[in-house]
Amino acid sequence: MFGFLRGGTPRIAPAEAVAKVKAKEAVLLDIREPMELRATGRAQGAIHVPMAAFAMRCDPASPECLPELKNGKPIILYCATGARSGMAGSMLTRMGHAQVFNLGGLSDWMAGGGQILR
Repeated sequence: MFGFLRGGTPRIAPAEAVAKVKAKEAVLLDIREPMELRATGRAQGAIHVPMAAFAMRCDPASPECLPELKNGKPIILYCATGARSGMAGSMLTRMGHAQVFNLGGLSDWMAGGGQILR
């Protein structure tokens, strides 16, 4: 019903996302707000970049861009349900990142066997 909110960012299977992050073959971004992290924890290996800081921290043209996002590795995003991460994925693609995937929500990470840090 709300699939249009996920943008054009391709989905990645949870188990594949967990395996790629564990093998350090991809960068995992948690784009939820700080209060969401406090309530539920975050995926092991995830870098937290809330939407308020997204453009500044993820755009390679920004002096504040995270070094982890400058190495050309695939980027996997998640939020609470997959809607915001789908939109953020479209933004990353427009910023010039070549391989961007939407995992969906934190529950998808857990469904793929990923661990949660609290």
